[in-house]
Amino acid sequence: MIGFASKLHVVIMLALSACAYAASTRDVTAQTMPSPSPAPAPSATPTAAPQRLSVHAQVTNTQQYHGAFPAAYSGAQSLAPDPDTAKTIDATLFLGVRIAPQTEFYINPEIDQGFGLGNSGAPGTSYVGTVGAAGFLSAEAYKVGSPSSYGRIQRIFVRQTIDLGGALQSVDPDMNQLGGSQTVDHLTLTGGKFSVTDVFDTNAYAHDPKNDFLNWSIIDLGAFDYAADSWGYTYGVSAELASANTTLRVGAFQLSEQPNQIAIEHVPFREWSPMIEFERRTSLFGGHPGAVKLLVYGDYAFVGSYADAVAAALGTGLPANTANVRDAEHWKIGEGINIAQEIIAHVGFFARASAMNGAYEAYDFTDIDRSLSGGLSIDGGWVRRPFDTLGLATAYNAISAPAQQYFAAGGLGVLVGDGGLSYGGERITETYYKIGFGPHVGLTADFQRVIDPAYNRVRGPVSVLGLRYHADF
Repeated sequence: MIGFASKLHVVIMLALSACAYAASTRDVTAQTMPSPSPAPAPSATPTAAPQRLSVHAQVTNTQQYHGAFPAAYSGAQSLAPDPDTAKTIDATLFLGVRIAPQTEFYINPEIDQGFGLGNSGAPGTSYVGTVGAAGFLSAEAYKVGSPSSYGRIQRIFVRQTIDLGGALQSVDPDMNQLGGSQTVDHLTLTGGKFSVTDVFDTNAYAHDPKNDFLNWSIIDLGAFDYAADSWGYTYGVSAELASANTTLRVGAFQLSEQPNQIAIEHVPFREWSPMIEFERRTSLFGGHPGAVKLLVYGDYAFVGSYADAVAAALGTGLPANTANVRDAEHWKIGEGINIAQEIIAHVGFFARASAMNGAYEAYDFTDIDRSLSGGLSIDGGWVRRPFDTLGLATAYNAISAPAQQYFAAGGLGVLVGDGGLSYGGERITETYYKIGFGPHVGLTADFQRVIDPAYNRVRGPVSVLGLRYHADF
């Protein structure tokens, strides 16, 4: 049952396609997009006047399918071993207004519908989606799903820019970005409800599931257990101090009230996550742009110890459960490195490596304690298809020894839990080809191969086919 969201996204798709076609035919000579920059900088020429109001919209439809695959057993949070398909639809409105010369307000209402792939369960039971792989298969799928459409305010925040000196640069209009100008050295303050990954761990080649890769552990640091509700958003503040070649970012965000829950902790700094990221922009391979980012974060919350959960379950006949041992607050620390680098014109390389304290359960992202990913992004400019993109990537995810014992004892995590475990590192390969119909409309074919899904050597491998269309203005 698709209902209202399906009708809405069809209407928006038609409107956006018309806008994109009109824009592309106005200037045929503009069909040569520059190579993507890992660290997009403001334009060199200041705009004539600050933009006062911004209105944008997007719609994305993603369908995924996997066939039957071998499985010695399945649990509550396993991918279904029988053929399965799942679809998600989302439509977002991006509204922005300048409320002072360097102060901006944004709000993003959204309509969502559908499920990620997961466990179909017994006949007549509810579908359990977005489970079965730690590096989950679609970042367009949330941890909650619904067969009917529903609306939410995903972002509502204020951004303040403070000029600190240097040459004046133009800021191009975009979604959640009013056109204007700022100095090269500047401080940007953001506060309200938004996603941690709107500010931290960005990457020009692998960070946008509406246009590039879909797998969670490819578009983000796999072991970055960042604060979020079940849709990926939370309340917090961030500060970005930028100069010509570097940016220092710090932030503080509210965790959910309990691990992997909808409700966000309402008491400031009771269960929270501080973080710091340093970015150094590079110019390698003959002046091609790039960036290296180093991130350290912490989660402070009532979080369960894997070892304590296993010990508590001994002799009871019940599976281990970290919810039974969340009796004290603990720090969980993680770190990561994020690299993006253009190698030659139209070809970019990216890589991420991350790790976190594996003694405690995953809190808000996914069940990964160690992760390594990387790949290539090739735009079609070299074959006169400037809006097309080919992506190739791989990821390796792992969990700690205490986590292995927990899942072997029947424990459930954020996304995984087969009722038992024959451990093996989770290996993922993803490739996609996006056909761009101008700069604002794209159709993407995606393929993923997952070996040892959810770290289980007696399940899989799984091949997943995906088709995504996206439009925006």
